[in-house]
Order: sequence, then structure tokens, then C-alpha cells
Amino acid sequence: MAIWFGNPTIEATRTHHLGLLASHLGIEFTEFGPDFLRGTMPVEPRTHQPMGYLHGGASLVLAETLGSVAANYVVDSARQRCLGQEINANHLRPVSDGLVIGTARPFHIGARSQVWSIEIRDPRERLVCVSRLTMAVVDWRPRPEDRLA
Repeated sequence: MAIWFGNPTIEATRTHHLGLLASHLGIEFTEFGPDFLRGTMPVEPRTHQPMGYLHGGASLVLAETLGSVAANYVVDSARQRCLGQEINANHLRPVSDGLVIGTARPFHIGARSQVWSIEIRDPRERLVCVSRLTMAVVDWRPRPEDRLA
């Protein structure tokens, strides 16, 4: 049984991120499974640190992007939104080029919080980074300017 509220699509997810940080780093959403969201990020100069390896901060951007998007697709966006509270990561293997693949899966989906596990792997399925993301689930009240539109 799928965990998603409604029927999220990769195309809608891509559209919502045009011009945002994820698109600037080349993050692509690739697959919704019954209990996961998967995406990729290129390992190239814009995601490198000075020694030529994948920047840990870029790994965290991929992890938080996948976890945040997944968390928000589990709730009714007309009533609730999910906002990041805490993220941590362990960087396990350097990567200098190619692509990394991130997969976000929930540890816990509660009424007021969610905890997500994000694994980032290289194309040979070797673990590059593991991350845990805690999301606050908050009641959503549109801003006054949004109500006028």
C-alpha cells in the first residue's frame, strides 16, 4: 500500500522545483515507489569541493530535497505542510564524477513529525552517504496575499 496522499507525479515534482536550489544543482526526481522517492544529482564542478570530490553540503541538499518532497506528499497540502527541523549525515565514500542516486524512505510518519532515512549511492550501488531528516508537520494557513489571488 502506498504512503502518498493523492497521486504525486515526477513531472509535477520537477515543475515545482524549476529555478530553485535543486534545479541549480541538477537534481532530478526519477521515481516514486510505494514507500520511497528517488532522485539523482550529477557529481561535477558545481557539486564539488575544492579537492574535486562531491561536496558534503551538496549531499545534504540532495538528502533534504528528497526527504522534504516525500514528507510533503504524505500529507494533505491543503491542511498541512512539512518543514525541516534537523538533518544529519555520515559521508562514507568519496565520489569525483558521474552521478549519485538518493532514496528517501520514512522511519516514522506521525501526526506532528516525520523522520526520513535518505541513502545516497553511486551507480555501482556503493553507499556514499546516509542521512536522517526530521520534519515538523504543521497546520497550514495561507498568507494573506495568497488568499487574495
